Amino acid sequence: MSYSAESVKTPLTVLDLLAMKQAGEKIACLTAYDASFSFLIDQAGIEVILVGDSLGMVIQGKTTTIPVSMDEMVYHTRCVVQARQRALVIADLPFLSYTTMESALKHSAKLMQSAGAQMVKLEGARIEIIKGLVDFGVPVCAHLGLLPQSINQLGRYKVQGRNLKEAESIIADALRIEQAGASLVVLECVPAELAATISQQLKIPVIGIGAGVSCDGQVLVLYDMLGISRGKRPRFSKDFMQTADDIPAAIQQFKQEVKQALFPAEEHGY
Repeated sequence: MSYSAESVKTPLTVLDLLAMKQAGEKIACLTAYDASFSFLIDQAGIEVILVGDSLGMVIQGKTTTIPVSMDEMVYHTRCVVQARQRALVIADLPFLSYTTMESALKHSAKLMQSAGAQMVKLEGARIEIIKGLVDFGVPVCAHLGLLPQSINQLGRYKVQGRNLKEAESIIADALRIEQAGASLVVLECVPAELAATISQQLKIPVIGIGAGVSCDGQVLVLYDMLGISRGKRPRFSKDFMQTADDIPAAIQQFKQEVKQALFPAEEHGY
């Protein structure tokens, strides 16, 4: 089954992503924070656009994602939704916006009603929060492995799940998250073997970033894959502008390498 931009004119849904996993077709995902990049990503046929709280670092110049506010997430999500026709749009719930069921529902409503997101993403195995959101009709993407919103606890950005205890904990969390009703899981900075195991065990799609080529899809921060982020580019990313004539060609190359399981290569993983 093919989901080319030419054949699908209406926005993709969680059912389309599930069908892609079942068919063995890789899912391509990029972040976007404005209408112009959203349009280019959508035109390239990328299936998922993530409005990430990474905007705090790549748009605002902050050192972490922690300062990003709910109002900022709503604003940037609205900009992205305005310009896309086909891609499924996921928006991050920012730091401390889902500490209670009440706050999670309130802020998810803002992202979906006011901004137009089709799914919200939260970090960690927040099982009761996920269950509650799903019960009220909110599609949820969970995020395991390296959790950027927990950077002040972690101390630094580092690979998660290297030892057996950590790996078993991440696998257990992924299974619990699926049981709670989540529609997607993002795995960040975990060993490729662990990510492959989780992708095989879960029925829902697993999107990797620094998690090896065996995940059901791949996501990158747009600014990293265009080589325009400040500072050192993450090991798990790749500068697609080095071999592309322009930005649309770089996005198209990313999509094709994900589809053909050429990206990420071994040097991009752990």
